[in-house]
Amino acid sequence: MTRHLLSRTGRTLGIFAIALTLGACSILKPADEKKEDGKSATSPADEATPPSKSDVPTVRLITAQTPAVRAYRKTGARQIYKAYANRIYKGKIPPLVYAVVVVETDIDADGKVVNVTFSRVPSHAPEVPPMIAELIKAASPLPSPGKLGGHTYVDTWLWDKSGKFQLDSLTLGQRSR
Repeated sequence: MTRHLLSRTGRTLGIFAIALTLGACSILKPADEKKEDGKSATSPADEATPPSKSDVPTVRLITAQTPAVRAYRKTGARQIYKAYANRIYKGKIPPLVYAVVVVETDIDADGKVVNVTFSRVPSHAPEVPPMIAELIKAASPLPSPGKLGGHTYVDTWLWDKSGKFQLDSLTLGQRSR
């Protein structure tokens, strides 16, 4: 009898929790706003019409890192290595690098760098990301991406305290000591 009562109570509590959740959805829904002329700001017709392209917020999409994009990433890295041959850290990187920065580089169909953003920046080295952005922009245009066209590729910069660096796509690895 006790087991039957407990399972019934559990079922009742589950149904109650679902009802509360559904009720909260309707409570948290914003009320229709009124325009100055007294009409509702949103009408059923507005809700059925998809927003125009200008109403949709723009979101940067990183190109999927397909084999072709990864190959281009190495091509771009070689161009940067060529442009800054004296800044490349020779050999294996030390076990503790000064900064690791994940960089998203937007290029157009001709290889011109359009934008540089960061998805990981070191909080202890805020001076490094702007320097990396300047290096990439100064090395522009990168080689033409060919059939890939304009896209965003991601690479990781391994930055030494000396100001020398390696790119993850061309790194020689890291020393254990």
